[in-house]
Formats: sequence, structure tokens, C-alpha cells
Amino acid sequence: MSTKINVGVIGLGRMGRVYATYLASRVQNARLVAVADRHMDLAESFSKDFNIPRWYRSHEGLLADAEVHAVAVLTSTASHKGVVIDAAKAGKAIFCEKPIAMSVEDAEEMLAEVSKSGVLFQPGFQRRFDAGYIAAKTQIEQGTIGTPVVLTSTSRDPYRPPLEFCNPAVSGGLIADMGIHDFDLARMYMGDVKSIFATGGTLAYPEMKEIGDIDNAIINLTFESGGLGAVHLSRNAVFGDDIRTEIWGTKGSLQIGYFRQTPLLVMTKAGISHDVVPYFMERFENAYLAQVESFIDAILNGREPAVSGSDAVEAIRLSLAATLSCREHRVVELDGGKMPGAFSA
Repeated sequence: MSTKINVGVIGLGRMGRVYATYLASRVQNARLVAVADRHMDLAESFSKDFNIPRWYRSHEGLLADAEVHAVAVLTSTASHKGVVIDAAKAGKAIFCEKPIAMSVEDAEEMLAEVSKSGVLFQPGFQRRFDAGYIAAKTQIEQGTIGTPVVLTSTSRDPYRPPLEFCNPAVSGGLIADMGIHDFDLARMYMGDVKSIFATGGTLAYPEMKEIGDIDNAIINLTFESGGLGAVHLSRNAVFGDDIRTEIWGTKGSLQIGYFRQTPLLVMTKAGISHDVVPYFMERFENAYLAQVESFIDAILNGREPAVSGSDAVEAIRLSLAATLSCREHRVVELDGGKMPGAFSA
């Protein structure tokens, strides 16, 4: 294999196009050689725009391409299981966007096939590659704030995605699709979760009731350590994107995130103002790039991925517990790690 990894992207939706653009133009050791999307015209037009030699309608066609060494799976969550298992059987290294599956059982089945095939697998949790979240982890490990005891994490988008994406049968819904990032970080900073209590409602977009999803949620966490956590999710932060985390310790606290995108204050008689972060793709542009670079580097150097499959499974487990709690209006104990069900149930 050369010093460049030949990559194929499966799925050219919102995030698929972001990753495909990075792989085509910004990742030094990657060569995007093929894309696949069920909308053939989209695959063809993207390929022509970026001089990609081959495009396919199906993931099966791309996986049969001997020139493809690794794949980025960026299809809907509901389709991840089949695509990842097929990719593992084809012997391709795999990057898969979160959530990797609709249930713990499906995720474990996927990882079993990955292990059997001996291919590299990296789930997508881009916040772990953001400079602020990395620096916070370092400060905690150095004991700067003492023992972490409380975590608060906020994820608010300025508007809802298309209804077809919000549908829990496709994406898992608000708590799974958005909250899974916060649950992953909660484990990274505070350890395993003992119990979850979630409340939520369709408060800003009444049309979301038609698909059975909510647009706002508050999730309370109790950690095995005795520490506490609170996660706030929203689709209607109308001013811009608002993604922040705070970790309180026995000796101090850490704040991650920001409101102002451009380091500029406008000061007039009318007051002092500044711009805001437009959307999560702008907020985490460097993190998304670093994440895919890490995937390529792991392949080239034969090392373990920076984020493990077990991390992805635990994030799904917490998302399912929070979703169940919200539906049944009760505290959900993690019960030794067992969490049956699926997001679409």
C-alpha cells in the first residue's frame, strides 16, 4: 500500500459531503477515489466537481472496488449496520459516523464482524478532536480542578434539520442524534453513568409531532462516582449554534465553548455586539478534519483508533436510556450495562 490511503465515501448527504470534501482536498495522506449515493446524479456531480474517478449508486458497488482501501460510512443511522458489516466482510478499514447503530445489539453485531474480519474501525465523535475538549481532558488529568463532581453540557442548534432526518426511525431522534455527543463526553470526563432521568417536549416545531420527535430535552445524570450531570438539548437556539460544556471540580472548574465566532466587538451608542457561531459545522470544522486525519493516520501506522467501538456502544446505551426515560417519565437505571430496545421502538 502506498503512503496515501485510497478512500471511498458512502453517503453524500449533509455530513457526507463535508467529509468527502475534506478527503478530496484537505487530508494529505488520503486519496478519495470513489463515492456512492443512492441518488446517482448527486454522486456523479460531486465526482465531477472534485475529479473523483468513480461513482456508484450502491455501497455494494463501491465495496467491490479493489482500489478502495478504506471507507467512510455517512449514510443514515438506520442503514449503518448493513453497510458496516458489508464493509468489514470486504476487508475495508471503516470510519462510521455516530450513532453507529439503532440499538446496542446491532452495534455489538457490527463490532463482532469487524473483529472477525480484522479491519480497523473508528466511530465518529468529532468533539473529542476539538482543541477545547482536548485541553480540558489534559487539565483534568493534571489535577488542575481536583476531582470532577458536576458536568453540565449544552447542545443547541439554531433550527431543526429536515423532518425526514429528524424521524427517530432514521436518525434515532433528538436525544440520540444530538445528545450522544454529550453522553460520550460525560463518560470521558466523569466516568460511567449509574442512572438517567430525561424530560422533553415538542415545543418550538409542532410539525415534529407528526414524526414522533421532540425539539427540546433536559437529561439529568448520576454517575457511578456519585457525581452529577445535566445535558440540555435544543433545536431552537435562534441566534446561532450554542455548544458548551462545563466541568466543576473540587478545586475549580473548566468551561469549553464560545458564543462569538469572530474576535471582534462592535461598540456604538446602540450598545456592544458581536457575531455568533453559525452552525455546528463551522464550530467544529477543525475537529472534523482532525478526526478524519486521525483515521487515516491509524491505518497508515497500524495503530488503534483514537475512539473505540466500545466507546460508541456505551454512548448508544446512554442515549437509549435517556430516550426510554423521556418516553416513560421515569428514572432509568443502567442495570449493570444492560439496555434493551432501539431508538425507533
